[in-house]
Amino acid sequence: MNKKEMLQALIDHYDNGNKSQFAKRLGISAQGISTWLSRGTLDIELIYSKCERINSEWLLTGEGNMLKEGKAQRQQEPACPTPNNSIEGIPLLPLSAMAGAFTGEASVMEYECERYVIPAFKGADFLIQVKGDSMQPTYYSGDLVACQRVPLSDLFFQWNKTYVLDTVQGPLIKRVRRGSDDDHLLIVSDNADYEPFELSRDQFYGVALVRGLVRLE
Repeated sequence: MNKKEMLQALIDHYDNGNKSQFAKRLGISAQGISTWLSRGTLDIELIYSKCERINSEWLLTGEGNMLKEGKAQRQQEPACPTPNNSIEGIPLLPLSAMAGAFTGEASVMEYECERYVIPAFKGADFLIQVKGDSMQPTYYSGDLVACQRVPLSDLFFQWNKTYVLDTVQGPLIKRVRRGSDDDHLLIVSDNADYEPFELSRDQFYGVALVRGLVRLE
């Protein structure tokens, strides 16, 4: 990454793309951020002192992960499995049931699966298990993410938030950012080894906002 791309990534990650909020975080003016972007520069020492969990190597070189390895950013909540046949709690769904989970079909909610009571995530509709390393260091393979369905009829994305997307390529857990035009979205991994890519909005079969993380020991 060059300095301009790094600065934009920082703004997107820490303040959902809001330059003014990021400027307040650093204690400088919004014009100062705009100047950095136009010149392709940044104040490494200031950013390092103000941005929690920033990776100093990435800040110096633009290579590797932006965040330090370690504790996930999202709040990790205790999860209590419910007794068999219970209808309480949030269902942990296999990937094979994802399509129905997005539509809220009764057949999916009756799927014979484990359920977990997680008080902080009462609004969540289902849990799924993370696979692969594309979202490290925030989410690791085996983590459970609590998801809340977003209706396609009234679809609104919070930029740089993590979503579960049911797409023509299968289910994806990614951050969503503004695309090159209104019909496209930029799909971003937290792991810098995975390049961002664009998807057309009409390629989504279902969308769910990730509400939080459960890390099983």
